[in-house]
Amino acid sequence: MVQDFTQVLIFALLLAVISVPLGIYMAKVANGDYRFLDFLERPTLALSGVRNEPQRWTTYAYALIAFNGVGFLLLYLILCFQNYLPFNPLDLPGLSPDLAFNTAISFITNTNWQSYGGESTMSFSSQMAGLTTQNFVSASSGMAVALAVARGFAGRQTNDIGNFWVDMTRMIIYVLLPICIVLTLFFVWSGIPQTFTGSVDATTLEGAKQTIDLGPVASQIAIKQLGTNGGGFFNVNSAHPFENPTALTNLISMLAILAIPSAFCFTYGRMIGDKRQGRAIAFAMAILMVVSFSALFLSEHAGNPALHGLVNQVQGNMEGKEVRFGVVNSALWASITTAASNGSVNAMHDSLTPIAGMIAMINIQLGEVIYGGAGVGLTGMLLNVILTVFIAGLMVGRTPEYLGKKIEAREVKLAALTLLVMPVGVLVLSALAIATGQGQSAIANQGPHGLSELLYAYTSATGNNGSAFAGLSANVPFHNTFLGLAMVLGRYGYIIPILAIAGSLAAKKTTPASAGTFPTHGPIFVVLLIATILIVGALTFLPVLALGPIAEHVSLSQGQLF
Repeated sequence: MVQDFTQVLIFALLLAVISVPLGIYMAKVANGDYRFLDFLERPTLALSGVRNEPQRWTTYAYALIAFNGVGFLLLYLILCFQNYLPFNPLDLPGLSPDLAFNTAISFITNTNWQSYGGESTMSFSSQMAGLTTQNFVSASSGMAVALAVARGFAGRQTNDIGNFWVDMTRMIIYVLLPICIVLTLFFVWSGIPQTFTGSVDATTLEGAKQTIDLGPVASQIAIKQLGTNGGGFFNVNSAHPFENPTALTNLISMLAILAIPSAFCFTYGRMIGDKRQGRAIAFAMAILMVVSFSALFLSEHAGNPALHGLVNQVQGNMEGKEVRFGVVNSALWASITTAASNGSVNAMHDSLTPIAGMIAMINIQLGEVIYGGAGVGLTGMLLNVILTVFIAGLMVGRTPEYLGKKIEAREVKLAALTLLVMPVGVLVLSALAIATGQGQSAIANQGPHGLSELLYAYTSATGNNGSAFAGLSANVPFHNTFLGLAMVLGRYGYIIPILAIAGSLAAKKTTPASAGTFPTHGPIFVVLLIATILIVGALTFLPVLALGPIAEHVSLSQGQLF
């Protein structure tokens, strides 16, 4: 146990060391203070016909949606016709229309849900020109939104929240590309393949013949982790030894997943001119993360009660886990990947204990605001800040204010509107899946665990996470279509309202703080913020969780198996 906590402590310290300077750096990049890569930025914008002109929130949102729409179309065509493209050494066919639709939506929304096995479905052209490209631009799109929101919250009687094209380009050139180059070189040094060779034949110790798939893996792993994308080159994702071979690659990958979402708290504090606000949000995220990991780890460490007395449970629940990572690194990764909008896995979530699986699900159902995706995690947390400020204002009988600006009906209605995103995407679409024969046919397990598999899938899609309970065979037209719709709802159902709120706040006057102003940077506000997030999540999802993982846990404790 001491060794387990030492590993977790090392991870936490390294994350803290990385987050602050990275956050400051991103703020300076966003403000145009760093121009050392101007020789790349300037011609890129010039060739694209972009002028660095201020945009209203409506123009910013239109640019984002239009760009993502074109990206969807191009990726859809690449996937459907990959059999006609070069770099297809295994002669893989084009994807079916429904699978191509699901995959294209998945990657433009930064979800990276995979209804397919990577090495047996995607050609190298699809992996590189299609999926990896979208890993960069979907992550940078989310980061651009966070920068626009920060400007909107800090603005004073202005319509200017920045320029989408400039923000996205700078995030790619100054942040994502340089770090990914370093990560890729590290991963190659660690033994992760980076080759155009399709596969090699090997002879096992027993004398059997085995074909081992290869490819340009390392470069995709770097951006899938850093951009909180999560889509694996191989079917079993980061549990595969070619994606995550050692304890060191495991540690670096986990740090890469949370680096940008954590750093954005400090970017936000710098951009609004009040570092305390960024620190308050960082503390709220960290507290939720500690609670999440503790509950998940303790459940996994306790093991499966049905096996107590039959096997040695000292190591906890090792089902579905790699021995090289063990329970603590598997539990930590599961907490991180569901707290962030990443979705990569180094152990099978379908094999988690019921309570651990429920914790992973709850991380996503909260809106993935514990850290969330690159940029969009911060904006999701700011939506909860708006709601918390409104509730606090009601309790003290004063007009809600945030950063010296009055939070009025328009902002509260827009923030409240986002509360419908997860219930509609998860509960309504899951209910439709259960009500149809095709939706039910994809469920592998009976009883409450079967419900959990379906519930997790639509939770993951709506939360733009991408991880899954592997027992669900989602590659059928029904799930490919409806999971795709859930991803669109989960992405733009949050982005558009928060941009509208940013535009509204940017146009307002700032009033100086008075004795009656409720401080939004102290411990009381942090507690209220956490309570708001948890209460809203519990009221929304506790009933269905009682029918799934909670019922499974009770049944398992009583010796009832399904």
